[in-house]
Amino acid sequence: MEKFSKLTGIAAPMQLVNIDTDMIIPKQFLKTIARTGLGKNLFDEMRYNLDGTEIADFVLNQPAYRHAEIIIAGDNFGCGSSREHAPWALLDFGIRCVISTSFADIFYNNCFKNGILPIVMPQEVVDVLMADAKKGANARQTIDLEAQTITTSDGKVFEFDVDAHRKHCLINGLDDIGLTLEKGSAIDSFEKKTAALRPWA
Repeated sequence: MEKFSKLTGIAAPMQLVNIDTDMIIPKQFLKTIARTGLGKNLFDEMRYNLDGTEIADFVLNQPAYRHAEIIIAGDNFGCGSSREHAPWALLDFGIRCVISTSFADIFYNNCFKNGILPIVMPQEVVDVLMADAKKGANARQTIDLEAQTITTSDGKVFEFDVDAHRKHCLINGLDDIGLTLEKGSAIDSFEKKTAALRPWA
């Protein structure tokens, strides 16, 4: 998993509330178990017409936001089904951070497991970040995970909370497998000891 410590990037404003996982990655794209290749279908039904042409006024189709790395979202982002394909699609597109007033629990947890930082902020802060994002590609925001701060393009700084264990995992690029491998020597020692005590097992 790619490490996350500090990110300065374009923030895309998505004010719609209750953006569910079927909107993030529609069900017809769930056949794959590969974590890559889903970015082109992110928000598919919102980004494209039935004939495959782009919907011009959708935020990620606008020139200023085609390379967004941050989403400033409306309330209850990631609700709906528990598909892990949703964070896969966001990450494959290039999104590393989503900021909202609230997230669905399963989606929130899946983000951390896939290298995306979801940040919960009060509505009044999200409003400031949303307004800043609407300035376009030149209004880059900075997310500093180590300092736990968000800085707007005009220098306003907001602190955010994050679980210490999840912060450790993101900064060090550790998913569940990576965490297990950190204990590799202890696991090897246990297996050798067990093999000696129970050679028949």
